[in-house]
Amino acid sequence: MLNQSRPAEFTTLSAHERVYRSLRTKIMHGEFLPGAALTLRGIGKTYGVSMTPAREAVRRLAAEGALTVSSSGRVSTPELSNDRIEELASIRALMEPELASRALPRAHMALIERLQVINVSIAEIVAKHDDVGYIRANLEFHRQLYLRAQAPAMLALAETVWLQLGPTMRKLYSRLNRAEVPRNHRLIVAALQAGDEPGLRLAVRSDVTQGLRMLQI
Repeated sequence: MLNQSRPAEFTTLSAHERVYRSLRTKIMHGEFLPGAALTLRGIGKTYGVSMTPAREAVRRLAAEGALTVSSSGRVSTPELSNDRIEELASIRALMEPELASRALPRAHMALIERLQVINVSIAEIVAKHDDVGYIRANLEFHRQLYLRAQAPAMLALAETVWLQLGPTMRKLYSRLNRAEVPRNHRLIVAALQAGDEPGLRLAVRSDVTQGLRMLQI
């Protein structure tokens, strides 16, 4: 069931925009598993909108690869093939180390401290076995780092990949049963502190690809 809570800015946006943003965030953070079915009627009821805004939001999300719409009109989250997972993992492996590298010259102590705080929150989330919370905090860790790259177009592309992978990442984290903060997160922070650009690239590349490749069975 969709979460009924609505952010404060929700009412200031157009109907389809607020539905689009909320669904986009939920999909990116893995609130839906792969193959989860959605209906326009259900979306409309959840957000208190007519079918038209619900349809427009679905259309936009389908264009971004966050939803699939069958020939019969069935709407669902994508079930990615191994080839598709490999493709998206490769995109992350190319794009995100570059974002991190661009961020490094601007990675001052305030950023490093922020990343360390996020890692502490991830440790708490892991202890609760909260898969959705883990995805949300993990993406926030990467987003905070990449914002320092001052490369908005590149970050927007990265977020589109995260969006397409959201349900798959939920499936992955449910399977991993993590017990601690990812080792690569600690290596990323250490590389930032040391100004180690090759080490940073390697840690980011490992972090964004290792888990995804475990799904290719």
